Amino acid sequence: MSAAESSAAAGSTTTSPAKAAAGPTKYLSTVALGFTTAAAIVTSLRGLPAMGKEELTMFFYIAFSVILFLIPAGLVSAELGSAYGKQAGGLYAWISGAFGKRVGFWAIFLSWLQAMVFYPTGLSFAAAGVAFAIDKPDLAQNHWYVGIFSVLAYWLCTAVALRGNQFAAKVTQAGFVLGTAIPGLILVGLFLWWVLGGHSIGWQHTTDPAVTVHHDGHDGPRFMPYIAGLSSLAFLGNILENFTGIESQAVHATELKNPGREYPVAIAIAAVTSAGIFTLGALAIAGILPYDEINLNSGVFDAMRSGFGTLMNIGWPVLILAAMIAYGALAGTLAWVTGPSRGVLATAHDGMLPPVLQKVSARGVQVNILLVQGVAVTLLCAPYFFMTDVSSAFFLITAMAVGIYIIIYLFMYAAAIRLRYTEPNMVRPFAIPGGRAGMWGFAGIGFLAMAFALVTAFVPPDQLPIGNPTSYILLVAGGTVFFCAIPIVVERLKKPDWAAPDHEKVKSHGPSSELRERLSRR
Repeated sequence: MSAAESSAAAGSTTTSPAKAAAGPTKYLSTVALGFTTAAAIVTSLRGLPAMGKEELTMFFYIAFSVILFLIPAGLVSAELGSAYGKQAGGLYAWISGAFGKRVGFWAIFLSWLQAMVFYPTGLSFAAAGVAFAIDKPDLAQNHWYVGIFSVLAYWLCTAVALRGNQFAAKVTQAGFVLGTAIPGLILVGLFLWWVLGGHSIGWQHTTDPAVTVHHDGHDGPRFMPYIAGLSSLAFLGNILENFTGIESQAVHATELKNPGREYPVAIAIAAVTSAGIFTLGALAIAGILPYDEINLNSGVFDAMRSGFGTLMNIGWPVLILAAMIAYGALAGTLAWVTGPSRGVLATAHDGMLPPVLQKVSARGVQVNILLVQGVAVTLLCAPYFFMTDVSSAFFLITAMAVGIYIIIYLFMYAAAIRLRYTEPNMVRPFAIPGGRAGMWGFAGIGFLAMAFALVTAFVPPDQLPIGNPTSYILLVAGGTVFFCAIPIVVERLKKPDWAAPDHEKVKSHGPSSELRERLSRR
């Protein structure tokens, strides 16, 4: 459910005297925005095995993600979203306001690229779901199957998206409930039953020094990471990625009755909810499965299979749940297929991209952009064909995407700080308290945390058979630099006659300004 829809369902209604003639003003409730933001963060169960792989050190990583990323990112994006609330474009508008359209174009284009890099990981998770749904779990570790499924599934999602945004929205509407919430609750329920039944807990029997501490002749789980180098913290970026997306709902801060007082509460609700879901789900996987059996791509399904098999001696519920989770993963992919590309379409109409990428169908769908996106995603699925270990390929692709996403956040923090100096009188319905010092505090903490996470994203993890560390670093760093260079090259090649006529801009964005703004924010 979108924030706009949530406001109608859960928001309080207050009549302003000045607007009595126009009818009551509908405000979004604090709780509604908090849970909507949490839903934007928890898009699938895909990241649970990565957290579970860290056993009880996951608490350190989750605390890092919430305190040093989720809260600063939420507050900073809320200030930017409220200041530019009447302008469509989200990050494009925010960063353009601070650094100019060139940098804004670079950021939104990079956002589009990082979304494309993320698609193969979500699709491989769906591939694992289908493999378990047809009772062929070994297929989830077959790199050829995962690669072929990912390519075909993405083009299927593209075909659905080409039919129109409204049809795509109907397809994805139940994805969160059916594919994430219900299976997640069942997974946690299995874990509680597992513990109460006295079964062996996974993290109590590990010997890997990365997650185990030896004391007085006994092994026990670690709560703090074993720091033997940056490779010990390589999973930080992978876990951090699970908490991204909070900025997507920040633009709705102005829909609260009292943004300055209510939005921090909404952020707290979103932080506690998302952290709770991730923690409980990851604990379930780490508790049910032995450490060496936690697979980054199929860990959720393996835990369900082990739980139902051991506790009830049945396996058929896993087939149903796996199908539901696969649907949720595909629905999440479909939701992102059209979203970021709408922002790119807006920059195309501003003359930043050639006319061929401005083409839209009769339903207002950005046809050629989606086709280019499909070709790019097909190429990005290549690691699944060349790396026999699916978990390693999964981590490699995720690391590149995380690196790009972190760079975007760095610019968001920098933009918020700069605007406090270049636009001190800008109306900010929600402003981080404490003036410039407060902004430096929150944005500065977020910037430093992201900079550290960026460094760890380029380091191969100790826990996976990555192969040659030098090759891994070159692939991740080289891929990140390559993607960052693409929008710079495109911007340098732009021509004055690329800008679309005003009437074409109106036509391509559909029937209403409200719809245009909602689409650009997705």
